[in-house]
Amino acid sequence: MHWLLIGYMFLFIHRPFELYPALGDLYIERAYFLGVFLYWLVYPRKRWLPNRQHFAYFAFAGAVAFCWVMSPWADQGQLVVENWFKILFFYLLLVTSAQDEKALKRLAMGFMLVMGVYMAHSFREFLGGRHTYRMGIVRMIGVDTSLSDPNSFGASIVFALPFVRAFWQTHRERWVKFALLNYLGLSVGCILLTGSRSSLLGLVLWFTIIILRSRQRVLGLVGAALAAPLLFLILPESLQTRFETIVNPEVGPESARASGDGRLEGLTKGFELLTSYPATGIGPGSWRPATGSKLESHNLYGQLAGEMGGAGVLTFGAILACFAGNLLWLKRMAKRDPAGEHDFAHHLSAAVGMSIFLIMFEGNFGHNLYRHNWLWFGGFLIIARFVVERRLARQTVEYYQPAKIFSTR
Repeated sequence: MHWLLIGYMFLFIHRPFELYPALGDLYIERAYFLGVFLYWLVYPRKRWLPNRQHFAYFAFAGAVAFCWVMSPWADQGQLVVENWFKILFFYLLLVTSAQDEKALKRLAMGFMLVMGVYMAHSFREFLGGRHTYRMGIVRMIGVDTSLSDPNSFGASIVFALPFVRAFWQTHRERWVKFALLNYLGLSVGCILLTGSRSSLLGLVLWFTIIILRSRQRVLGLVGAALAAPLLFLILPESLQTRFETIVNPEVGPESARASGDGRLEGLTKGFELLTSYPATGIGPGSWRPATGSKLESHNLYGQLAGEMGGAGVLTFGAILACFAGNLLWLKRMAKRDPAGEHDFAHHLSAAVGMSIFLIMFEGNFGHNLYRHNWLWFGGFLIIARFVVERRLARQTVEYYQPAKIFSTR
């Protein structure tokens, strides 16, 4: 079952049927998902993992459906809603099919493997001439079309980076370390080639936090200070200018400055829409038709307030509260866990926490409200908590189990 789920991760992220239209005509994603669902129905080891975060997701799902039905632009938002519920359905398969650390590790590793293939194929296509020309520069794009935009592609890479550290901390094999270093190098290269300023900021933020949390933080900071200029110098001049606009907008074209201002405009416009549609907003996926803008909100918080109103704000806040609750519980239980605080489940939960933090940070520059990462990473976290809960319960039972008395004749 777990390999089937990883197979769907590949189809969802890589989306080969979008690159090769002949595959799209076969509807392989729908057929595959239907096959996975039918197998799940007879899968003997499925189990419901109790966790409050499920109900937060269900509440948000209800808000998505309600806000969409109430929207005057429901037709334009239908595809967004359908795709989000498809992600929710996969989440249910995920959290009911894995209950142990082996399955958790396999699914997380499968996710990273899929991301590695996705980046490698996208890089190969970039070398072959597949790119976009925007903001006056050549920019790398994903191999798919759904999330191929340079900013979306770069964000997808940033959100997966914390998983590198989780596997690095829990595996000593040289080949694993080598593979992780290659994955990291490919991630950095792809992010730089996208020309995405927000993704670069996310990458720098992640590296900074990792260095400050390490024991050799001074050495790490010195190494980063030396490596950053070298990486900058090997970039094409167009990308150098692009990234320089982060600190000096005057060096770039007017379109780069307008792009940066658009993020703030998306936030303010979102709260204006909240005032006009306080209960349900304008509806999921309705930003462009409702505002008359040629672009999306480019801001998570403006998107949430404007498209889903109070219903979305409350239910999405519940999701974040449940993330925080699960992460804090796992942190408290780390030292009581029989497997130790350096067990994979704890490192993975820390990775999920970092990923959610990065998603929220990137939300200042992008509309990522309906991304699959919110549900997939939540599923990983719920499984990790269940693994630890079961170990603690088993330890308690063993502790209180009365000693057996053996008699001999």
